Amino acid sequence: MENQPNSANEPVWTFRGYAMRPAEFNTAMVHYYRAEIQRANTWRNRLDATTNWAILSASAAITFVLSDSTRHHAVILFTLGLLGVFLFIEARRYRYYELWSYRTRLMETQFFAAMLVPPFAPSPTWAESLAKSLQYPRFTISIWEALGRRLRRNYLAIFLGMLIVWVFKNLSQPTTIVSWSEFVTRTAIGPLPGEFVLALTAIFSIGMIVFAVATLGLQQATGEVLRPYRGLEILFGYPAHEQTKD
Repeated sequence: MENQPNSANEPVWTFRGYAMRPAEFNTAMVHYYRAEIQRANTWRNRLDATTNWAILSASAAITFVLSDSTRHHAVILFTLGLLGVFLFIEARRYRYYELWSYRTRLMETQFFAAMLVPPFAPSPTWAESLAKSLQYPRFTISIWEALGRRLRRNYLAIFLGMLIVWVFKNLSQPTTIVSWSEFVTRTAIGPLPGEFVLALTAIFSIGMIVFAVATLGLQQATGEVLRPYRGLEILFGYPAHEQTKD
């Protein structure tokens, strides 16, 4: 393989008798960029689909439980577990989305953006980075970052809404309670006492909040428009590279 950048008429490289000229190389890159954008859009749509499943499931559970005072509050807690499964599925899809986003961002910043600001001076290793991602695909962010980011962006609000409805259900149906002990008794599920159910619910709620905060510093995502990391200012997760102005 031989690089020949001195003339516009000379090939970009030659290999085993084949020669690719600059125009052909640019055409190939444009088509490849469009293909990666399509991949990223496909996985982005899958992310939206999972969020829609979660919202529909939560809405159906809330409607079912509140529409009849005799229906058990355990349906809401079961739905919380189902939402946790949706969160894991969405985080997995988000990792695939970030893989395609990484490649498109690499071409945007190192190929197209470099052409817009003469002289054309992309990073000397950008092509190698892209080729390595094509030859040996690997996720660009961890499962923990993906879980934390999707939790902060979507699922914390859904979990909070479900827990509020759960408390309201136990406070008001089938009759309004008048004491804490009555509330604890009402939260029981079959052989599980109310104290145990309340403890599990509290652990789940606190655990989600702690996990959301603990993963704030994981900043490998490339497919988001993000701000610098500065402590708890970045409640929704922003990367630590350059300052932005509002």
